[in-house]
Amino acid sequence: MTELSAEVAGAREEYVVMVRITLYSEDRKLQQILSSALGRDFQITIERTEDRIHMMLAAGECDVVLLDLDSNDKLQGQRIASFRRIVESQAPVVVMADDGMRATAAELVRLGAFNYCRKPPSVRDLKMMLCHAHERSSLKQELRTVREQLEEVNSCDQMIGASPQMRQVYDLIHRVANLNASVLVTGESGTGKELVARAIHNLGAHSNHPFVAVCCGAIPETLIEAELFGHEKGAFTGTVGSREGYLEQAGEGTLMLDEIGELSPATQVKLLRVLQQREFSRLGSNKLIPLRARLVFATHADLAELVAQGKFRLDLFYRINVVKVNVPPLQERVEDIPRIAMHFLRQYSEQYQKMVDEIHPSAMALLQAYSWPGNVRELENVIQRAIIVAAGETVRVEDLPLNIQSESVINFGDFHPSNSFERQLRDYKVKLAETAVREHHGNKTLAAKSLNISRAYLHRLIRLGEHDSPDEPENIEHENLDLESA
Repeated sequence: MTELSAEVAGAREEYVVMVRITLYSEDRKLQQILSSALGRDFQITIERTEDRIHMMLAAGECDVVLLDLDSNDKLQGQRIASFRRIVESQAPVVVMADDGMRATAAELVRLGAFNYCRKPPSVRDLKMMLCHAHERSSLKQELRTVREQLEEVNSCDQMIGASPQMRQVYDLIHRVANLNASVLVTGESGTGKELVARAIHNLGAHSNHPFVAVCCGAIPETLIEAELFGHEKGAFTGTVGSREGYLEQAGEGTLMLDEIGELSPATQVKLLRVLQQREFSRLGSNKLIPLRARLVFATHADLAELVAQGKFRLDLFYRINVVKVNVPPLQERVEDIPRIAMHFLRQYSEQYQKMVDEIHPSAMALLQAYSWPGNVRELENVIQRAIIVAAGETVRVEDLPLNIQSESVINFGDFHPSNSFERQLRDYKVKLAETAVREHHGNKTLAAKSLNISRAYLHRLIRLGEHDSPDEPENIEHENLDLESA
């Protein structure tokens, strides 16, 4: 133990986050030495029984288990089975072993321990291992939490997202679900307007009846009236029999008319009359049919602008715009991207029968930095592709489309580089360095380690960002920066 004491002298780094370490050992002197060496940001508790270790893990009182493998301990052989059970329970474990127990330590790492170090350890290395084991455990816990949340009934039917913007959408949906009022759903293409309409249907009194979705822009103008209102035999050339229209097919359920701005002026007039009179008739018939369905309208266009241009009737606009639900674009709710991405990852990994269950943090950062012109629909497509091309169980940066990688490199954060490629690359490295330091709560050692660069190079990047001159870019010594580790 004197070697360990000598090793720790003067070795101190500032760690902001308290890491609670449970030392599984018979040597109480080791607890005292480690407590002194690791400093105030590591809380060391010693335990001597496997049951107590499991109890602390279950109660959330332990962040990392540190196993002490000491070949001089006469009872060490009896405890090996306990060590294996702790590791196999998927607890975050770091192993410390002397030379006589290195083979056992390597076996425990193969079984799932995070890593092992020699005894007496380098305090710097031990700190790094403990922090990284804690970080990995925290990330896994966050992933489990997201999955558990996805397993639960969502707050608003099948919709995903917990951002303030989406909570406002959920609130409106719940408010109008049981009211037979017209609802106008607006938003860019791919934001999930049909999901909003389905949520209104499923959460309301119409849920046991049909939900019919119609895209007005996909139906030729000459057929739209027949499709909406239905027709009788011989109503127009080519009809062989009578047919129910969408208004009739919806029954007492919900009819969603998507891209309502695409309706012709003549059809707008007829739809307005249906909404006013709550009845309609099939083409070729004078028999009036009561409108029992609830109508939800959707559009990506600015209807007010269409009204100003004379392309949409003002009276129809007022009739359908009783309650307006605006679905925000994906780039305005970046915090929802991880949850949505994990939902698609689980869905399509099962569909394609590929064991892809994680998205690397650097890949997730690029997903959150991308502008998403195609919104959720584009994100779904990207995750599908990533699952197909992924070589392992994790989606990595190289599995993402090149347009996402290139746009994210150029537009990372809110900096504005010049047209020089070297300047863009330098600014991106500076931004990565600043982000890594912030994510590690100011701990530059961990930040440098996460980027796979030296601490000295990290300092140079930070100084460059602090004293940057857009007209006179500084020259700095280059060092490999592993972007995937960022």
